[in-house]
Amino acid sequence: MAEWPGVMLAVLSSALGGSAAAVTRYLVGGADPFALGIIRFGLGFLCVLPVALLMRVRWPARRDWPGVAGLGLLFYGFAMILYNIAIGYTTAARAALALSTLPLQTMLVGALLGIEPLTARKTLGVVIATAGVAAALSTGLAHAPAGAWRGELLMLGTALCMAFYNIWSRPFIERSSAFGFLTVGMGAGALALVAAGAVAGSFAGLPAIISRDWFATIYLGLAGGAFAFILWILALQRTSPTRVAITMTVNPLSAALLAAALVAEPVTVNFLFGLAVVGVGIWLAATTPRPPAPARGGEKRPS
Repeated sequence: MAEWPGVMLAVLSSALGGSAAAVTRYLVGGADPFALGIIRFGLGFLCVLPVALLMRVRWPARRDWPGVAGLGLLFYGFAMILYNIAIGYTTAARAALALSTLPLQTMLVGALLGIEPLTARKTLGVVIATAGVAAALSTGLAHAPAGAWRGELLMLGTALCMAFYNIWSRPFIERSSAFGFLTVGMGAGALALVAAGAVAGSFAGLPAIISRDWFATIYLGLAGGAFAFILWILALQRTSPTRVAITMTVNPLSAALLAAALVAEPVTVNFLFGLAVVGVGIWLAATTPRPPAPARGGEKRPS
């Protein structure tokens, strides 16, 4: 019960992340991935930094800064570049469904690194959920853009980066604070995006993105860039990486609902069926059966 606050924070974060996928899809027309990343995490960092300074957060120790910055580059830099490229190839709902394999990948990475054992029950859950994702992405192809598989493959790569981030983050958070860890990591990622965007000439495209819909642009930076990841880090501080990652199944739901309103993307029966199967697999992988209750009074039953 003590971990439920962390789970609920992660649910809200995943819902905001799904809405950010729909908004990114809405803004992505012709925009390069660096420009979208600069908007999302540049604005996000500008929101997070003042809060961290006002709260006088505990910053990571000097010896941890390379690791925290490296995780920031992995997550807010490299993974989000893959994310923005992926959104350009496929629909927001299908991209979010591919991203919902994050809990499975987190469990596999945890087992690979010896942090969390992969039991037979978890393995069964992984197989079922993976089959659900395959079913959802291989059916209803008439509703998918040409070359959508490229975006979904890139989104699987994004989820893998996030899985390593989830597993490696908690020790750094415990040695500093959630806000301190988030601010340094997001700052490193945002700085890398700005530098790469300057080299790629991405700043020239920013006015066109902002002028298309300034409210959506601000929402992407505030809700999708700052608030969603504040909640995610707070969740990682309060519960296990696997429990946090499980909530990613909320992501495709919010993405599909908002994308239906913004860009008229269809929500098909195949998509909902695949999502349900993913949910069943993740439930199996993330839960453990209750042990049998002991006999009353500790007495053995007569044979």
